Amino acid sequence: MKKTAPLTTFTAHPWHGVTPGAEAPEVITAYIEIVPTDAVKYELDKESGILMLDRPQRFSSQCPSLYGFIPRTYCDELVAKRCAERTGLKDIRGDGDPIDVCVLTEKVVSNGNLLVHAVPVGGFRMVDGNEADDKIIAVLESDLVYGELQHIAQLPRPLLDRLKHYFLTYKQIPGEGKRSVEIAEVYDRPEALEVIRRSMKDYDRVFGQPASTPVRSRARRPAGRKARAS
Repeated sequence: MKKTAPLTTFTAHPWHGVTPGAEAPEVITAYIEIVPTDAVKYELDKESGILMLDRPQRFSSQCPSLYGFIPRTYCDELVAKRCAERTGLKDIRGDGDPIDVCVLTEKVVSNGNLLVHAVPVGGFRMVDGNEADDKIIAVLESDLVYGELQHIAQLPRPLLDRLKHYFLTYKQIPGEGKRSVEIAEVYDRPEALEVIRRSMKDYDRVFGQPASTPVRSRARRPAGRKARAS
């Protein structure tokens, strides 16, 4: 009897091997790295696609949402140009990472390293030194509490304040000089969609479009189901 080679399967790279979704940017696929209960910061190893432990959280505050990035996005020239146009800041460049996203949900998610469908409702135009570092704010699709929200102004103010505090402090290292980090603008859903579109174009320009669509490409809504208004 002829022996056959064992079947070998490969896990898709969360950044390059997963689509941002058939309905992106209106509805996105997000890869989640950390959850609110994590006492350490996890981050994707860009070369291997494996989730790695980056560092312990340096302060008692923890990210109050699911946190990760949008696959096949890249913060580069077009995103940086938008940041400069909107803020008036000079010599802004992209941070060279996929676009970060916070996903709000009322459910407890025990760990990261998973994909979710989410609806962008706004974002923070964060500037780290002279680098654009946008944070898209989204809600988990069909979430019982947040799922119907479409604008950042609809979110509870204390929750937004906690998100701002986290991002303004999580890169600070005790005993070292204070980093120049600011949230230059809080924007609504239409601007969030524009940032995502630009980041997808930045990705295609730098990495090229794949020859075929790998995994997680969700079929579009059937005719008759209304898309969310921006």
